Amino acid sequence: MADWTEYSKPEDDLAPLIGKLPKMVFTLEMLPIIRSQMEQSTKMIQEAQKHLLPGEDEYRIQDYQVPVENGEILVRCIIPTPAGNADKTFPLYVWYHGGGWIFGTIHMNDYQLRRLAVDLQITVVNVDYRLAPEHPFPIPLKDSYAALKWAVEHVSLLSVSLDKGFIVGGQSAGANLAAVLTHWARDDSFFDGRKLTGQLLQIPAVLHPHMKPKQYGHLIRSLEQNKDAPILSTASCYALIDLYGGTPEDPDCSVLLAPSHRDLPPAVFQVAGGDPLRDSGLVYEMILKEAGVKTKLNIYPGMPHGGFGVLPGVRVYQQWDIDYPEGLNWLLSSV
Repeated sequence: MADWTEYSKPEDDLAPLIGKLPKMVFTLEMLPIIRSQMEQSTKMIQEAQKHLLPGEDEYRIQDYQVPVENGEILVRCIIPTPAGNADKTFPLYVWYHGGGWIFGTIHMNDYQLRRLAVDLQITVVNVDYRLAPEHPFPIPLKDSYAALKWAVEHVSLLSVSLDKGFIVGGQSAGANLAAVLTHWARDDSFFDGRKLTGQLLQIPAVLHPHMKPKQYGHLIRSLEQNKDAPILSTASCYALIDLYGGTPEDPDCSVLLAPSHRDLPPAVFQVAGGDPLRDSGLVYEMILKEAGVKTKLNIYPGMPHGGFGVLPGVRVYQQWDIDYPEGLNWLLSSV
């Protein structure tokens, strides 16, 4: 039997800082405060990262409104503009932000995605799907799928060639959306001849916390082991899923339970060792591999669920930042 409990132990430079990270509480009453706090945190991180941005002549930003059921959503498109290559085309990377399905915007990863677009010469579509509880399950999923299809229909506008690579990625709740959409796209004739070529799943939420599948339940112990983790505790996992909606048995919520995982695109995993979601992520990677899907797994000992930009000098966070573009390059090399 696999024993992943050792991954909860933080490395020496992270251990004394764990207790200083915030303990997040997610309730409906707290939601306006949480959203405001996250907005302020995003602004602080962006200010700290501003000096890392590529030159303004190296990329262009274009925002579009995408029609969705009963409304519109914003997508931010980041397109490289290499000198002397006006007609050049790029792979496509469609990104879904985290935030437990209840908070977060395209600004959360905006500056990082700009750097990736330039460094990897890849067009990025950053999706601002609608949030629960105002727009509960499955609305964020449907919004995300509409944005994915919109990107495919507008490759010329985005200077994209899908033959060079077509990747979906996300973090936390966004990784849940990305993982589910790989199944939807696999089974949808709309994507015939333009299949996804990769998926990048960061600290993924792939199993409803109230669900313990018989075959794998004995492996999923991090919900108990890391129940008091900072940023995202097990109690917070339950609170967030309750606000999002969906049922434990539904594979559109618990993608780990999908009836088939065959013929999915290669997958890169970035899993945090101190995260309550750790073991379900590790089980999902194992399931994909058993189904014949190529995978690349990165594990970060002791890292809680998140903390990016807050502890930039800690080794596991530095390694995370190295592994992210390397993972995308690995996916692109598989095309």
